[in-house]
Amino acid sequence: MSDFLSGFRIGGSGMAAQRARMNTISSNMANINTTRTPEGGPYRRKDVVFEAIPDSKSFGDIMSVNDPKSDFNRVQVTDVVYDKKAPILKYDPSHPDANPEGYVAYPNINLMEEMTNMIQASRSYEANVQAIQATKDMALSALEIGR
Repeated sequence: MSDFLSGFRIGGSGMAAQRARMNTISSNMANINTTRTPEGGPYRRKDVVFEAIPDSKSFGDIMSVNDPKSDFNRVQVTDVVYDKKAPILKYDPSHPDANPEGYVAYPNINLMEEMTNMIQASRSYEANVQAIQATKDMALSALEIGR
């Protein structure tokens, strides 16, 4: 049963990571025209950083593994980084955030890139849902054998 639980933990971690990525992408898209933030200046595009971590609960779990090929990894979000690209300057002297030359700094966010990332995150999330469903089906089939 622990192998099935490992599959659930791995799939669940993938779903959580992709949900965090989707939230970050949504924030980027929502703020595509934001010229003013509490930090000052235009909104800065954000991206999540994923890290593979061993799928073990305790030191005893690590020590009891006899098969060296059973080093399965979960995923977790370790950081949210800000894009370092310069903002896009557009000439609009009537805008309240225009500089003395009449240019307004807008976030350097490419809508098509964000939409592509959103589709990719959505598909990855769906793949993890399918992996969990397959694991559940295998566990139920194994229980049926015992009847």
